[in-house]
Amino acid sequence: MSTSSNLFDTLTALLERNDILTSAAEVQGMFCGMLGGGMPLECRDWLEPLSDFIHQGEVFNPEVQKAFNELYDHTCQQLVESDFSLVLCLPEDSAPINERGQALLNWVQGFLLGFGLHQADLTGCSADVKEALEDFSEIARMDDEMSEDEESEQALFEVVEYVRMTAMLCFNELGKSPEQEQSEPKTVH
Repeated sequence: MSTSSNLFDTLTALLERNDILTSAAEVQGMFCGMLGGGMPLECRDWLEPLSDFIHQGEVFNPEVQKAFNELYDHTCQQLVESDFSLVLCLPEDSAPINERGQALLNWVQGFLLGFGLHQADLTGCSADVKEALEDFSEIARMDDEMSEDEESEQALFEVVEYVRMTAMLCFNELGKSPEQEQSEPKTVH
């Protein structure tokens, strides 16, 4: 798989060509939110909700489905790595700071949406996860223009890193690996 920024550009261009009004950042954010909210890694039930939220319920063409499957698999692989290897799908560092900032906001909004689809009850979540979700809500509402200076670059870097680590925290606490799925007792209703 290509680098994260190259992936962002390639997938975002594919979405634009297919009149899908979202970015790669929001799609990966939704995947991380679903997985961080407890959706099993091997689950493939994400295509329909993704279609509902970003494509008016229309079926994605095979090229878009293939790209989404690759992004999903790549994201899952990064989440299960033990070395905190999740890389957010954002524009490259040379892109204008406001473009990168907007992509981060889209990523966080996607995360919150995906998380909400799989984790409606926060009572079992740790205080850290609850606080992180509150922080994500604050981040998602930010819309101030950033100036192209070193201070803004540092601030954006720190927020990106916080978002990245928080997504992994949610996945580590609530996410389900195939091994966890097999060890959990099945409930019959």
